[in-house]
Amino acid sequence: MRRQQIAAVAALIVGTATVVFAIGNAVSAFPRGLVLLACVLIAGACAWYGVLRRGMARVAGLAVAALVFAGAVVLIVIDGARFADLLIIAGFLASLAASRAAFGIHVDLPRVPAPSQAVLFFNPKSGGGKAERFKLADEAHARGIEPIELGPPWDLEQLVRDAIARGADALAMAGGDGSQAIVAAIAAERELPYACIPAGTRNHFALDLGVDRDDVVGALDAFVDGGERTVDLAEVNGRVFVNNVSLGVYAESVQKQEYRDAKIRTILDTVPDMLGPGGSELDLRWTGPTGQTHHSGAMVLVSNNRYRLGRAVGSGTRPRIDDGLLGITVVGEPKGRGESGRRLQRPLREFSAPTFEVDADQPIAAGIDGEALRLDPPLNFVIRPGVLRVRIARKHPGASPSAVAPEGLRDGVVELARIALGRPQKPATPRPREPQWT
Repeated sequence: MRRQQIAAVAALIVGTATVVFAIGNAVSAFPRGLVLLACVLIAGACAWYGVLRRGMARVAGLAVAALVFAGAVVLIVIDGARFADLLIIAGFLASLAASRAAFGIHVDLPRVPAPSQAVLFFNPKSGGGKAERFKLADEAHARGIEPIELGPPWDLEQLVRDAIARGADALAMAGGDGSQAIVAAIAAERELPYACIPAGTRNHFALDLGVDRDDVVGALDAFVDGGERTVDLAEVNGRVFVNNVSLGVYAESVQKQEYRDAKIRTILDTVPDMLGPGGSELDLRWTGPTGQTHHSGAMVLVSNNRYRLGRAVGSGTRPRIDDGLLGITVVGEPKGRGESGRRLQRPLREFSAPTFEVDADQPIAAGIDGEALRLDPPLNFVIRPGVLRVRIARKHPGASPSAVAPEGLRDGVVELARIALGRPQKPATPRPREPQWT
């Protein structure tokens, strides 16, 4: 029996026993037991969210779980510890650890020959200086990869094309997602293998590709003994993006000079300017899957494959990056006016499509992979299926953290049961949530 199967069996048995025992304790030791049960359930839900994520989402989920869990411990200490309380706490921790082990993902990608003349482009300032901190240039040399440092004045696209003219047969980029898009676009154009080195600030593309964002140096091994997969790229008016393009409040915010020093405050200040009384509402027009023309609200997000949004587990990541469809999300679309005369809003609409168009009467503010631009309408979005050959180090996951992660507690229990029965993990795809438009 493999390790994940054992972990799934343990998670189901220990988790079920802990819940049943906690309910019994809540009844027999009311109200103290009920409070303890509530703490355990809340901590479990937060931990479930964090355990299947990486980065800040994991930190946030586990931090909240730890705080609630600490509250339960304080309750036990103040009121006097009982064996039953300690047993519930131990069961909760054991089932959490087992669930995390059961849902660990690692995809064995097809082996491919190592390139003979790989080139790494790196921005020494990206991600707070990660490239220098991890000595990426030296690590690249040690693996037979030529490092090229970026610095002003520089033209990344021209540097990449010059390297290919000298014989480069594989390209890697260590920097932010905007730079990743430039290198990835040229790699796709020339049908060369590409490696994403997570030396940026957030590294969203690396996360969804299945690169371990905490192993910057290890990502270079993609060109030593890596596996390969093909993924999609997306374009807006001919410009490639690897993550998403945002239109609306966020896009308007990043255009402002003060955004760099005070991101949250700038976004909050932009909301009343655009959506409040007397605000300049967005004048964006787009056509939905039913063929009806709509007008945007607070934000339109067009992504390279669909994000999982509004779910407790895996929210904000893409289960797949190779399904050949754009993800389109509209937040706060105007619906009409109520009796008070105030404009009503639909909170969220989502759908997928191979193409999408947004029109307006003036240039549109856009955040393209986090970079602030203004584009002339109409904006024509298209997906380019399977055009990018991505190399990933063999010790890295090889897929998005939400590729097999369940979307909720019920789905999680079902998937744990599948793993426990020895069935292969079922790749996750976003649930079809086509809106019922009225």
